[in-house]
Amino acid sequence: MYNRILIANRGEIALRVQRACRELGIETVVVYSEADKDAPYVRLADQAICIGPPRSIDSYLKIDQIISAAEIGNVDAIHPGYGFLSENSHFNEVCRSCNIDFIGPTPEAMEKLGDKNQARQMAKLANVPVVPGSEGLIENEEDAVKTARLIGYPVLIKATAGGGGKGMRVAANELALKAALEQAQNEAKAAFGNGGVYLERYIEKPRHVEVQIIADHFGNVCHLHERDCSVQRRHQKLIEESPSPRLPESARKELCEAAVRLVKTAGYTNAGTVEFIVDQENRFYFIEVNARIQVEHPVTEMVTGIDLIKTQIAVASGKPLPFTQEQIVPRGAAMECRINAEDPTRNFQPCPGKIERIFIPGGYGVRFDTHVSAGYVVPPYYDSMIGKLIVFKENRDEAIACMLRCLSELQIQGISTTADFHKKVLSHNDFVQGLVDTKWVERELLSK
Repeated sequence: MYNRILIANRGEIALRVQRACRELGIETVVVYSEADKDAPYVRLADQAICIGPPRSIDSYLKIDQIISAAEIGNVDAIHPGYGFLSENSHFNEVCRSCNIDFIGPTPEAMEKLGDKNQARQMAKLANVPVVPGSEGLIENEEDAVKTARLIGYPVLIKATAGGGGKGMRVAANELALKAALEQAQNEAKAAFGNGGVYLERYIEKPRHVEVQIIADHFGNVCHLHERDCSVQRRHQKLIEESPSPRLPESARKELCEAAVRLVKTAGYTNAGTVEFIVDQENRFYFIEVNARIQVEHPVTEMVTGIDLIKTQIAVASGKPLPFTQEQIVPRGAAMECRINAEDPTRNFQPCPGKIERIFIPGGYGVRFDTHVSAGYVVPPYYDSMIGKLIVFKENRDEAIACMLRCLSELQIQGISTTADFHKKVLSHNDFVQGLVDTKWVERELLSK
């Protein structure tokens, strides 16, 4: 097991990893920007090293600064968390070339699966269903039109790199396709430095269901069942839950087995998430692999009883998985609401500022993963998420009731948050019945 780990991240995930390390008897080194100098995980670390000014590009995305901090801290490994450099295969490779373990998959597996077009080809090899689409990248307008005629409209233009909806456009006809193609390519180029795009048939009213996997270096791969992430706004997840409501047991089993096949085909190790869309007939299609720990990993932890961060660290250090697939028996229902410093009444405008007062809900089955406290100043430079409210109960109805109670108890004064918006979602009859899809929020709650 490692003696010292550097946490190359910030916010709640930095504190989450730090706590897991502490329980494992591992010392931690945290890096921080000037904007995060007063964060609690900075004070709690065995060593804290400033790596630059507030902007991510000058701090959390500076590979040389992070590697320098790792060498100063004399660490054995780096945990990248999520976001920032967590899926950067070059950073992964640099870590390993400096004899520092990267807590995640190999650079080769990360590169293969990080490119969505390559990942599609690998899914086909693993006999995992993919949405009908182009065989490779779309090179020009003529290629796009020809492909769209073959797969049928509407079509979805997708960037081969990155995520979060960047470089993504829906085209209902040929005219719209021609107009949207260049826009998608330019947006992808600006966001990811890669303007490559491909086409898929657009699936109407899909649900977003993902499978958590974990794999060791001995060929053992397990899935930890699925999460439903269909409540989204502009491709950004708002609420996640497990199990997925209204998903037949046969589809659930096939989905999870497909995720394991893909991961084995890719030679993938450590934690990852295989994401699918599910259509109205419960047919599922592979969309991408997130080669890192996910924001919503606590949902899986609650229903399986498995600490994913500790398992990540153990696997990276060379230990075999401490369980078999048969030993992973999910129970109950878990749900997570992302609490963002945003104002839903103003088109979810970010609301940085000082938290004057905070009251965190509690009770049986309640967990609040956060790095903020009274007096904390939410900086304007990063993602607006300030915490994750997670509940676990024996069934979904009880989980919804508990989450509504917790959202009513949660008090954060000084800034606006999305807590009240979550109450609106959870109280809606469609959500209660599990009748939501990835466009439901925009269609039913934001357009009326």
